[in-house]
Amino acid sequence: MNSVSNTTIQQVENLNRDYICALDSLDMPAWLACFNLKGRYTFISEENERRGFPIAFMLDDCYERLQDRVTQVVEIQSDSTEHYQMRHFTQLISVSEADNGLINAVFNYSIYYTQRDNNLTKILCVGQYFDTIKLDGDSASYIERKAVTDTNVLPRYTAYPV
Repeated sequence: MNSVSNTTIQQVENLNRDYICALDSLDMPAWLACFNLKGRYTFISEENERRGFPIAFMLDDCYERLQDRVTQVVEIQSDSTEHYQMRHFTQLISVSEADNGLINAVFNYSIYYTQRDNNLTKILCVGQYFDTIKLDGDSASYIERKAVTDTNVLPRYTAYPV
């Protein structure tokens, strides 16, 4: 893993665990807590990413937009969204130190969802997370998490980040 310490790898893994546990339990404030005050989040198709097209499923380019997403899901859409249960499966594939003292990490992911009205479980999407992480003592936070999905057309409307 590019000669980073085991402690750094554990911090990266713990941050990812906190992130996916928050989403799998639909705890949007806990999801937001994974981000630094300079945090950004993007959910984009691999095709758009590869071609340099800025069109994304979700684009929260500053912390205030991350806060807006939490408000949207928790307060505004709470009774108008068809809620679903997600389950994330991730695999850390690389960790490296960046020149600016930040950490870069890449995870593979697959996300399943179960519709509440019929209990059918399907694959929502698969892809990779590309992370820029700030370590501060024993804590870690995302400066950026970019979820690049191999899936160009999702099987359903996504109310939650992936």
